Amino acid sequence: MLEKLSKLLDVEELDRNLFRSRHHVENYRKVLFGGQVLGQALMAATRTVEGRMPHSLHAYFLRPGSSELPVIYDVDPIRDGGSFTTRRVVAKQKGRAIFNMSASFQISEPGFDHQVDMPTTGIPAPESLKNTQQLAQEAGLVSPQHDQRRFMIDFRPVDPHSYFGAEVREARCMFWLRAEGEMSDDPLEHRCALCYASDMALLGTALQPHPISLFDPHLMPASLDHAMWFHRDFRADEWLLYVTDSPSASGARGFCRGQIFTREGVLVASTAQEGLIRQIKS
Repeated sequence: MLEKLSKLLDVEELDRNLFRSRHHVENYRKVLFGGQVLGQALMAATRTVEGRMPHSLHAYFLRPGSSELPVIYDVDPIRDGGSFTTRRVVAKQKGRAIFNMSASFQISEPGFDHQVDMPTTGIPAPESLKNTQQLAQEAGLVSPQHDQRRFMIDFRPVDPHSYFGAEVREARCMFWLRAEGEMSDDPLEHRCALCYASDMALLGTALQPHPISLFDPHLMPASLDHAMWFHRDFRADEWLLYVTDSPSASGARGFCRGQIFTREGVLVASTAQEGLIRQIKS
């Protein structure tokens, strides 16, 4: 098992604009975790950019990947402008594309500044909450998919029922999260780490208004796409509040949004995702 998320996100340079993953998250289904591909693809793209940080990315998951094989990341340096840089990344296994992403990078510059307020009412401190592994044990759901040590993210639902429960609820969830272990001061490492963590439990928000859990054996969930915007600097190894909602679900797809705040209430990133939530007939 890997000790640090930074080690997982590191990629090996094979040739100019061509990279390969060094490690993978262990998965009992042998299916590649989407957050891993997101984080590694962003790391690969950034290795081809100098002096600019990623501010947004838009990605599609094309095929299920295998957690038992390395991933090849082919970076296309589409544009290098005066203020912005664009990169396209195609992730492949066995010669077939499993994922593609466009990422945009910007020079640091001043400008207008405003943000929405972080929710504060009824939100307990992360130290007072149980993590997903503890909750899974209490619910009798102990299995590799609930072992957060494999994912190297300390993930703590504000409402435990929003993660494991199947009761009908408002399509809104909140989670505290942070990368386990201290990370370097490189802001890129923290953005890639948050990119990795942002895929966790986001899709489950679309199931809140329905009497079914994300872990129901009669459900086929899968991320279809993922978008992310970085607003301000942060540390992924410090507590962040992930606030998610789902405005719509239809056609076996659920649409979800997320806002990520520091403990002090600073909005650092936003996410959006549509995923497959197909019920399987027994």
